[in-house]
This record gives sequence, C-alpha cells and structure tokens, in this order.
Amino acid sequence: MNIEKTYTFIFEDTNIMFVLTSENKLRLVNFSAKENPEISKLDPVVTEMGNIVEVQITGYNQPEHKGNRIGNSEIGAALEFESIERKENLIFVTQVYNDGKTHLKTVTTISNVIGTNVFKWKTKLENIGNKIGVEYISSININNLNHGEVFQPYTDNILFLPHNSWQGELQWEKGTLKEFGLEYRLDGEHIQNSTKVISALSNCSFSCSQYSPQAVIHNPFTNMVSFWQIENNGEWYWELGDCGNGNTLQFRGFGPTEPTNHWWKSLDNGDSFETATVAYGSVIGDFNEAMKELTSYRRAIRRPNEDNEKCAIIFNDYMNCLMGDPTTEVEKPLIDKAAEVGCEYYVIDCGWYSDGFWWDNVGEWLPSKERFPGGIEEVIQYIRDKGMVPGLWLEIEVMGINSDLANSLPDDWFICRHGIRVKDHSRYHLDFRNPKVREYASSVIDRLISDYKVGYIKMDYNITAGIGTDLNADSPSDGLLQHNRAYIKWLDKVFEKYPDLIIENCGSGGMRHDYMMLSRHSIQSVTDQTDYLRNGAIAAISSSGVTPEQAAIWSYPLSEGDSEEVIFNMVNAMLFRIHQSGHLAELSPKRLELVKQGLDVYKDIRNVIPKALPRWLTGIPKLDDPWFTFALETDESYYLGVWRTESLSNQFTIDFEDEISSVEVLYPYPENDDNSDFEFSKHKLNVLFSNDKMARLYKVNK
Repeated sequence: MNIEKTYTFIFEDTNIMFVLTSENKLRLVNFSAKENPEISKLDPVVTEMGNIVEVQITGYNQPEHKGNRIGNSEIGAALEFESIERKENLIFVTQVYNDGKTHLKTVTTISNVIGTNVFKWKTKLENIGNKIGVEYISSININNLNHGEVFQPYTDNILFLPHNSWQGELQWEKGTLKEFGLEYRLDGEHIQNSTKVISALSNCSFSCSQYSPQAVIHNPFTNMVSFWQIENNGEWYWELGDCGNGNTLQFRGFGPTEPTNHWWKSLDNGDSFETATVAYGSVIGDFNEAMKELTSYRRAIRRPNEDNEKCAIIFNDYMNCLMGDPTTEVEKPLIDKAAEVGCEYYVIDCGWYSDGFWWDNVGEWLPSKERFPGGIEEVIQYIRDKGMVPGLWLEIEVMGINSDLANSLPDDWFICRHGIRVKDHSRYHLDFRNPKVREYASSVIDRLISDYKVGYIKMDYNITAGIGTDLNADSPSDGLLQHNRAYIKWLDKVFEKYPDLIIENCGSGGMRHDYMMLSRHSIQSVTDQTDYLRNGAIAAISSSGVTPEQAAIWSYPLSEGDSEEVIFNMVNAMLFRIHQSGHLAELSPKRLELVKQGLDVYKDIRNVIPKALPRWLTGIPKLDDPWFTFALETDESYYLGVWRTESLSNQFTIDFEDEISSVEVLYPYPENDDNSDFEFSKHKLNVLFSNDKMARLYKVNK
C-alpha cells in the first residue's frame, strides 16, 4: 500500500498533514507545532496508523480489537475517502462506506479558533442505507502524537491528568506514559499495537466527578506539548494508546460510548448523529504554554458578556456563614457589612424557599414566609437600598422526593429507568427533553426576575442522573445526552432573553466545569472546600480548568481568627472572581478593615484579570503543599500570589524567565506588615514569611 497524495494545511503555528493511500484510505500523520515529516520516513508504517474516524455498528467486526481500547473498527478502517476541503478556518473530511447492506457517510469538521492553535473537532454520521445501531463514534482521532516522525519512543512523554473530587478539584497528577503503564513496542517482532490504553471518563451527568474533561501531554525531548478538552455537559471518554504497529502514539476522544457509558443509538435511513466537540491543540513549550493557549481559546469561544469584563465582587451568604439557614434577621447585618466593605452583588443562597429542612422538598421555588415574615421582597429591597444587585440560589434540574409538586407530576417530567423515576440523594432529576419541563423552568426564571428583580442566579447542581434515562430513548446514556443538549438549548434561550443576567454555574462546587457549560456561563463556582488553607491550593490551580475571570473563589474570614487568616482568605480570591462570605458582622474592626482593603486592591487590579494569562512559576499547586504560587502574566508584569500553609522553612524562592525591575506588595498594605519581607535579584524573588498560614499578593514588574 503506497502513499498516493498528501494534503497539507497550516494554521497559525500548527502544521497538518493527511496522506491518501493507494487503497483510497485517508490517514492523519501530523497535527502539531512541528513541521510535517518526510514521506519517505512515514511510508513503512503510515498505512497501519489509525483511522480518521472510529465507528462501530452493531453486528460488525472489530478485527484488530483487543482489551478495553476502543477503535480498530471494521467500518472505520474501510471508510473510503471522498473529499477533503478547506474553507477559511475550517477543514471538512468526508468519507463513505457501502457494503450493500450498510451505507454511511461521515463528515469530520476541524475548526481552528482564530488567534489560537486550538481546533474544535466533531464528526457527523449520516445513515443513507438500512437501519443501524451505533455503539460508538469518535469525535477526534490524532495519530503520530507529539513528535511528527516515527520510530521515536513515546513512553517518555509526560502526561498531566487532572483528578477531581468534591472539595478537591483539579488535582493534577503527572508521570511518564511508562509510569502510567503504557510500554513501547512490547512484542518481539515490533509489528503489533499494545492492548494497553491510558484513559479517563465521566459516566454520569457530573462531567467532572472523577476527572476534569481535559489533559496535557508533554514531550520533553522535542519540547512539544499537546492538550485537549472534551466539551460535553455529561458523559465523555478519551484514551491514549499506540498505533502504526506500535510505533506512534494515538489520542482518541469521544462523547459517550456503549463500552464506557451505556450509550447506543439507533439510526433509521436519513437519520444523522453529531458527536460531542473535542478541542485539541499542540504548541512548542510545556504545561504553562498549553494553559496559555487553552485560556485564550476558552475566552474566544465564550458568550460575550459584561460580567467577565467587569469582574464584579459577589457576596454569598453560604460558605462558613449562614450555610443554608437564611432569615431576614440574620441577613440584614450581613448586607450592611457586605455593602460597607465594597461588595457589588449580594446572593441569598439555599434555604430561602423552605421553612425548615429544605433538601428533599425543593421544586416550587417559593419563598418561606417563616424565614422572611415581611416577605423576601423586603430583604431584596434592602440589598438594593445598600447599592448592591440581589441574587438567589436555584437548583432548577431537580425536585425533592417530598415535594408536593414533584409528586403531582407525570413520570415523563423526570429521568426514569425501567419504568421508575430515578432517585438520587433524595431528589428526582428533571428531564429537559420534555417541553413542559422547559416551560416550567423558564417560568421560574421569569418569576425571580419579574417579582424579585434579581440580577444574579446561583444555579447549583448537587445530584446526578446516573447513566441516564431509558424513557423514550434507545439507551440510558443517549437519553441523558439528549437531556443535556436540551438543557443547553434552554439555557441559551434564557441568556437570549436576559443577556445581562448573571447565572453562576455551580455543581457542588466544581463537578460540572466543562466548556459546554462555561461557553455560556460567565462564572463558575470552583469548589465547596471549607478549609481556607486547602481552598488556597485549589484556587491557585483553578485557572488550569477555568479562565481566571470565570473562576469564583470563596473568601470566608472566620469568626474566630486572626489577621493573617483574613489575609490568606483574601489572597485566595484576589486573582480570580471574589466570592466573599463569612460572618462579616462578627469580625473585629481591624479584621473587617483587612477585608475592605483586599476588595479595594482587587478593584484596582481586576481590569487586568480578563486579559492576563495564567502562569505557574513553582510547579503545579496541590492540596497540602507547604508553599505554592500562582501568577497572572501581562506584557509588563506578574501579579503573583504566594502562599505558605505549614512548612519547616520560612523562606521560598520564585524563579522568573524575565528580568525583574521592581517588586511591590499589593496586599496587605506593606506599612502595616511586620510578618513578611522579600528581596529580589535579576531573575529571582525570595520571600520571607515569619509564620505558617500566611499569604501575600505581589506585583512583579519586568
């Protein structure tokens, strides 16, 4: 099998090469920041490299399939090349399959997001023959990953994998592919691919319950870094393995599949299915360069909105404060103090709709008269009178199992399996495929805006739908996928109707911070972490998953604490979006002044946040690290947060690639600071913190 033709494309710094074989099979041989390889070096193995699309139809063979990896499908290998076309920033690859029984067409769209080296991949499958059942179809299939030439061991590539947990979001682990279990050319003859894959997935409606839907892989020898994120607000799967007779590395990305997610889809003649979007990029550099590129991409695909430009300060009464027990009596002193220190939005969190325990009876979203004897309107007007915009908490996708409304509704309002409503954590999950559900959800939004004049909604999501619903669906996972897509369409209509409304994306903190959601929402609750030391570590890595101006970080000074605890809390949030909380009315005047000081400094620097790029100068922060840092970089400066939790050393050094011209402490004001000091040289900043549990915010000028 010979190479008949090549197709080359260049976008920004990305080089792309496809080759067409003598058997009319298209193969992707380079998609990277490295120049396209010589054909003579590719020819021996190119025909053994992966298919452009992997698609498995029920009843068809997987001739080279072994183990748990997905792919090497009969139809994927047999797809015939029809066309490849570039239109401005788009590449369209069309392939067909027809064996007399099954007749398919696949159209893979590769879209460059202008100004970045990131590309959105998705595939549309059209059935133009007899009825079929689809078990999986790939969104993206990248071959020859991270090196551009063959016969180079790939197992020394370093994989960065973001683990996720409630109160432990974005905890990156890194190691070589060999350390993750992938070996190079295992068979003695060097003619077979491995059965091993490195993989990650979400198999429920929490898109980030176990992992964030992204990863980074760095080749330290070529200094190339590749990265991806899967954009689906539910289930997804990706895998890394070898291809080309074990010679090259391959990445495949999917939405849900049958082997991993209980997904199966029936397509009649004339039906089509479009995969989830997978964003992929490759640049010269390391983890930092990958995150700079992803940050620029995330900003480019996001719904334009003023919130991400203004970075308004939000007070929320929940975290280490009222914790879901709001009343008129306790809210008013908090409102007074929130206004006094300079907050601009004030959000009444959960509990406002129930007289007592509220978890299992939510669903009607009517205010409690017991909690608010004068009506919630009194409290909301009090917020407005203090110069702040009011907000309320919602969890629109659920109803409690003890909700009278929920128990009066038909089952087709809810996620069901085996003819019975699914219960999770004492809630039912609404099914947004049902137009009546969408109408009800819209009526709730309309009422909060028309009756209570809210300008902010904290939209929470504390349960999952499990593997989905088999009601009016080919498979549970396909029912869930349809629900997720219907929810996004509903959300788009809400923003279309209320373009200035801020809707915070919260999923028990960060359990749904995917960019299907965050291309719509302007702000994301990153974590529900209640320990301010660990909250700092999560904050310092948050911009690996969410742009800084979307990353809402709690600052919650404790009622019983000292000045350094207040400072630590404030620094946690000051390079992101401040979610101020804590019992401000119980703080001493000195500690309250430190809160106000932090918010004043934030107002001076927040215009930088939507434009600056994230930088981790001392490695990736993790929970319980003794020291860690995070910086926002501009052309002129670094805005640098430095944290010490518990360490045997009172000094810490930060290295810079750029020369340093000056350093200043932004917060707290240095004239009142006896506990920290610093010195700097050409490329180094050395900080001295006299005690544990301290943090400072610096501006380092180039």
